[in-house]
Amino acid sequence: MQLFYNPTLSENTIQFTFSKEESKHIVKVLRKNIGDTLYITNGNGWLFKAEITMPNINKCVANIVSKTLQPKRAYNLHLAVAPTKINDRYEWFLEKATEIGIDSITPIICDHSERKIIKPERYQKILQSAIKQSLNCYLPKLNEAIPFKNFIKQEFKDDLFIAHCEETDRKSLKKQVKPNQNTTILIGPEGDFSVKEIEMALSNNFIPVTLGETRLRTETAAIVACHSVVFINETHNGH
Repeated sequence: MQLFYNPTLSENTIQFTFSKEESKHIVKVLRKNIGDTLYITNGNGWLFKAEITMPNINKCVANIVSKTLQPKRAYNLHLAVAPTKINDRYEWFLEKATEIGIDSITPIICDHSERKIIKPERYQKILQSAIKQSLNCYLPKLNEAIPFKNFIKQEFKDDLFIAHCEETDRKSLKKQVKPNQNTTILIGPEGDFSVKEIEMALSNNFIPVTLGETRLRTETAAIVACHSVVFINETHNGH
């Protein structure tokens, strides 16, 4: 099954025209013809089954023949991750976290951040590509980059964690995460969070955690945190 993404589709859509780029891919590369089936998601959980009526290389048209709303997970996972010095590494994190299962991402600018500017349009494309590749009908929400001190002051209803490397009392994230609970985890930059940032987080009800015995890169730490939450929930919910 190959999945296409288009945010303009709604439950009421009955006919759909693909972009020129996608039309060429469908007709030339996939060699699809009249009557062939395609699948599309709008990123909001809907999976649309479409049947090609006009396999035009510039303007492929398909009728929506059925639609199903994919079940949403019982919890929400939000990772606030400092942008990495090398942008490719952050893009790798975005792709892999989307494949594993994440609901929202906030780039946080920290005291030790070496990268303070991000490219949201590029990041959005990576998220879209990753849901198509992993056959996931929910597009993660990419929030605007925000300074750490502003992020931390928000009203949260989630279970809150900060993963850092300071030699202080930290608990294992895997032992702290509770299944079916909304969870927000902070992951710092290459130089880690500053002591001041850690203190701010703790005074705002974030629990300090460790992700394992070894020191991890920012993007690796984010993936380990993401997978830990998903794994604990899947194990508990019998998947």
